[in-house]
Amino acid sequence: MDAMEQYKLWCTDPYFDDETKKELAAIKDDTAEIEDRFYRYLEFGTAGLRGVIGAGTNRMNRYTVRQATQGLANYIVKNHGEDKGVAIAFDSRNFSPEFATEAALVLNANGIKTYRFDTLRPTPELSFAVRYLGCIAGINITASHNPREYNGYKVYWEDGAQITPPHDTGIMDCVAAVTSFDQVKIMSKEDAKAAGLYITVGQKVDDAYIAEVKKQQIHPEIVREQAPSMKIVYTPFNGAGNLSVRRVLKEIGFDNVYVVEEQEAADGNFPTLPYPNPELPEAYDLALKLAKKVDADVILATDPDSDRLGVWAKDGKTGEWHSFTGNMSGSLIMEYIIREHKENGTLPMYPAAVTTIVTSDLVKAIAADYDIKCIEVLTGFKYIGEQIKLFEQNHTFHYVFGMEESYGCLAGTYARDKDAVVACMMLCEAAAFYRSKGKTLWDAMIDIYEKYGYYLEGQKSVTMKGENGAAEMKALMEKDRKNPPKKLGRWDVLSVADYLIDEKVDLSSGEKTTTGLPKSNVLYYALSDNAWCCIRPSGTEPKIKFYFGVKGKSLEDSKALMDELGNAVMEAFAK
Repeated sequence: MDAMEQYKLWCTDPYFDDETKKELAAIKDDTAEIEDRFYRYLEFGTAGLRGVIGAGTNRMNRYTVRQATQGLANYIVKNHGEDKGVAIAFDSRNFSPEFATEAALVLNANGIKTYRFDTLRPTPELSFAVRYLGCIAGINITASHNPREYNGYKVYWEDGAQITPPHDTGIMDCVAAVTSFDQVKIMSKEDAKAAGLYITVGQKVDDAYIAEVKKQQIHPEIVREQAPSMKIVYTPFNGAGNLSVRRVLKEIGFDNVYVVEEQEAADGNFPTLPYPNPELPEAYDLALKLAKKVDADVILATDPDSDRLGVWAKDGKTGEWHSFTGNMSGSLIMEYIIREHKENGTLPMYPAAVTTIVTSDLVKAIAADYDIKCIEVLTGFKYIGEQIKLFEQNHTFHYVFGMEESYGCLAGTYARDKDAVVACMMLCEAAAFYRSKGKTLWDAMIDIYEKYGYYLEGQKSVTMKGENGAAEMKALMEKDRKNPPKKLGRWDVLSVADYLIDEKVDLSSGEKTTTGLPKSNVLYYALSDNAWCCIRPSGTEPKIKFYFGVKGKSLEDSKALMDELGNAVMEAFAK
């Protein structure tokens, strides 16, 4: 069935509601829009669903959510997990509560019990809840930090991490096998509740989750000493972190938390934000204004599902505010945790940190300095969560910290996904610690750079929308794969790793080795002078991403090198 035939079906079939048909009637003369909405089914990938909200097979709506959930239900039944149930959470995005209910009722119609949160919750709490409630799986309705027109659907397995092999491909196959909406089972909420299948959860899980977060504290005595005179500005970006972040900070002693009023209430339209991404400097305009007004020590921001943390802090000498990248804030928290546990004698035996191939090499330098095992995984925090499970199963290492460049980290093993709630808590504890030494967080970050080197990273992307864009992206990756450069600007290419074919080639010797990681459409280039770059299609947006990193002699030197390498990467690969 082609796009126009699908469009006509949606406009006429009684299965689809009147609102859907009204929305589609409004585009009846827009052939390009019809094509984009119906040229394919919204792809269920290894990260679940992610797409623009709207009517159509290539959109996020109640019908595509139902279809994906039927596939998940089939996989759960196939694996005899229906008695364990599924935890379901959602964030502040438009239609998130409705999509969460639709998912629950499809599972209920398949005889699978669901535990749906009563209101929005942070993503890491869903990860925690899966294991706390003994579920076979979890669903989180969120599009993370994507623009306001997006929503998404993440699937977790019983270990509390997002799905990884073999469950990711197994679920994808089951979802793909649901080829028509008449294969989808559904029941009313009233019937589901009467059957004991639709269960609402809330406070009990909250309390257990917050208790686990608070266990990660290292120096509560320093927090008690410094917190009364500290001021923190916090913005939840109209998302799910508001109550959890404020609660945990208050319970450990931080009473002076000033919330950005315009970004406090849950609102999927994010009215004061270009889009709710902690990476955007302009997203902090209101927070910076408030911070200057109250003379704050630190600014914290969490994205809509509260798994990513953005940070600003002042230079202790000049009073100037500076933003932290995810690599910077994560590295600072990591160094603080490892150093203080080592000083206290509480660092476990065989400690390990986990990072991704596109995260700062500063992580490796810190791990090496403290004789900590550092393990690299593919991009995506689910692979970090998977390592926690493997450590426990194989009795190899003890997880002490995990982080990725995209503003996500995790202290502790109570969750298996990145957690901005614990990151906020640990960041504020670190701020209190350094304040007791007469330093700001920015001063501490410069100390880390002075000790290990000025590592700096950047990222660029090219958006390629629609069917044509997908083809262009594929062609670009094939071109770059077949013609690896020997130089990028001033930098020599030392080796090329192609994770799709599991091969790493040393360009000087010609030696070929395996990457040691699962297959993925990623190219990684090790460069001279401690530089590197990496190319991969995004798993959640129609764009191709270019990552790169350098090591300079100063912050200014690193910034200049990063700009130069970024331009060389785009010149070599993006055309």
